[in-house]
Amino acid sequence: MSAPERIPPRSVTGVDLLAEGELTVRGRIREASNTALYCTVSHEGREAACIYKPVAGERPLWDFPDGTLAQREVAAYEVSAATGWGLVPPTVLREGPYGEGMVQLWVEVTPEAELLALVEGEEPEPGWKAIGFAEVGEGRTALLVHADDERLRRLAVLDAVINNADRKGGHLLPTAEGRLYAIDHGVTFNTENKLRTLLWGWAGEPLAPEAVDVLKALQESLGERGALAARLSGLITAAELDATRARVAVLLDSGRHPEPGGEWPAIPWPPV
Repeated sequence: MSAPERIPPRSVTGVDLLAEGELTVRGRIREASNTALYCTVSHEGREAACIYKPVAGERPLWDFPDGTLAQREVAAYEVSAATGWGLVPPTVLREGPYGEGMVQLWVEVTPEAELLALVEGEEPEPGWKAIGFAEVGEGRTALLVHADDERLRRLAVLDAVINNADRKGGHLLPTAEGRLYAIDHGVTFNTENKLRTLLWGWAGEPLAPEAVDVLKALQESLGERGALAARLSGLITAAELDATRARVAVLLDSGRHPEPGGEWPAIPWPPV
């Protein structure tokens, strides 16, 4: 009997496998704030590792409607797929052993990649962007920085579009092939500005030309008859979809990366 074919995270086939395959729970990720189960999904000789987050395991939040985090995770994937950047691993909404939930392909991470660091001094070294100062104990502070990396810059734009309220360092998954994936998008698409992220290094700077092109394409696809609007309409509310359209319009009008607004903590805690 031949070994099952392993599905790369970006493939369309991976989406089909997630949606149609048999889901088997292998263990639980205890560090997760909501129920997150490590699983395998298999179908017709194909198999992949994945994460299953059942709606029944979501903890209530004061600022998001109950039982909606799984849909928001899938909506974030849909927007990511529409950008062409492929920053969010394939994610679907489906029935599982513990009811409806989101299922997302597992991504193997390379530990050698360094995207965040704490450094001495008040200015970052070349190749790094400053986030802010952090207490490191005994009354000492250090400068928190992230890499000046085009993959992170793309992710900063995506987070601004989906209004990500929790972009932590642990949500960044660099791979040995040089790709970057991002996970944990349950607290997104709020109608109020809740952008909280570690990726403030480009705040106020002009958007890259490719980001402008991507945003224009998103604007068209988010139109009343757009393909992305149709996909999102079953995952988020009409008001949240309108707010997403508005965020894209604001980014295009300003031509710049957003800056912290002040009405909401700008950096998530804990940051990693």
